[in-house]
Amino acid sequence: MRKLCLCLALVSLLGLGGQAFAVINTIDDVPAATLLLPYFEVDLASTDGVNTLFSVNNASATAVLAHVTIWSDQSIPVLDFDVYLTGYDVQTLNLRDILQIGNLPRTASAGQDTAQDAISPQGDLSQDINFASCGGTLPYTNPALNAAFRAHLQAILQGNASPTFGTCYGSKTRDNILRGYVTVDTVNACNVLFPSQFPLYDTVLTDENVLWGDYFYVNTGQNFAQGETLVHIESCPTCFVTGDHTFYGRYNGATAIDGREALPTTLAARYLNGGGFNGGTDFLIWREGGSQASATSYNCNLPGPAEWYPLTANQIGVFDEQEQVVTSENCPSGFDCDEDIVVPNEAQRLDVATDFLTPFDFGWVYANLQLGAGDVHPTYGDPYNQAWLTTVMDATGRFSVGFDGVQLDNANTPTTIFIPFP
Repeated sequence: MRKLCLCLALVSLLGLGGQAFAVINTIDDVPAATLLLPYFEVDLASTDGVNTLFSVNNASATAVLAHVTIWSDQSIPVLDFDVYLTGYDVQTLNLRDILQIGNLPRTASAGQDTAQDAISPQGDLSQDINFASCGGTLPYTNPALNAAFRAHLQAILQGNASPTFGTCYGSKTRDNILRGYVTVDTVNACNVLFPSQFPLYDTVLTDENVLWGDYFYVNTGQNFAQGETLVHIESCPTCFVTGDHTFYGRYNGATAIDGREALPTTLAARYLNGGGFNGGTDFLIWREGGSQASATSYNCNLPGPAEWYPLTANQIGVFDEQEQVVTSENCPSGFDCDEDIVVPNEAQRLDVATDFLTPFDFGWVYANLQLGAGDVHPTYGDPYNQAWLTTVMDATGRFSVGFDGVQLDNANTPTTIFIPFP
């Protein structure tokens, strides 16, 4: 019987004793063992175009090692590296610096940082320890990514074929904007493993709920910036059993050995497409894609990984403020307009007005992003794929706001109600 596990996390912040209470299977802003940046964009054509930055913070006095993985928007890992954090440390990562210029963050544990803490300084209240496994790896030299590998990344993250392998990794946007998502995990050793490589990855993955962070999009050409907290995914090694949904469960045969809490399958979010928000509303949506077998490149004749692309959805309804609703099969005039609301990739930006087909200026969206009728995830044998949704509302060139959607369930306690939309 699946139950919610109530866990108490004790942390000391900046030398002051504090408590952070968290409910497993409810995604809340508390220190966690895994962080998720649900979507990123980097404009290759202009340094004034959109860029994504995020931070990784250590909430404990104990030094930790964080493993960063960059994924394509179709759930294929493409780059990984390690970040060492002293106690109470913070590291800001600029994805343009990494993917376009090739500079990985320069950090080093005590064993590699021999010049009087010149690379990763230790504060008076923090610990600085040696991770011997990082010898010969950290600190990364600048630029750490050579030109050939950067060309590979810059091709596949916009849907072009890799100039090295000739295969594809991402949606076919081909517009000079790199897209995907990022995960950050606590680990016990420097490594070159992807989270899709269980059981090997389990040998370095830890259960330290100490990471927290935020992210923001910057577009100086449009006078635009928007930010939100990263998705904080806690580990609880005693809370799950085989068959339960966990964040990395699709890569370990649903054995729950990763111990990471699951995300919701159904969310709600408001939208504004008028008034002061003349720039409208975008939804940034992350969804759980295929299994371990699909976390590799694919033939470019295909639009995406054959195992799962495109992701289907169970039920999406767009309400106005008088509770009128538009669904993917019902136009405002009341007849079937043969148009569907499509959320096909693992990570994407969707415009509410055009992609969610709403004729309304203000309202909210009910997004049950479980798989559609008859579809099941190959690892779990059920349709309860995890998801996350963040809104971005803006007035072009003036201001922007953003916030996370509201969780209506969890993959381990999924909603099974089908709303009888007219």
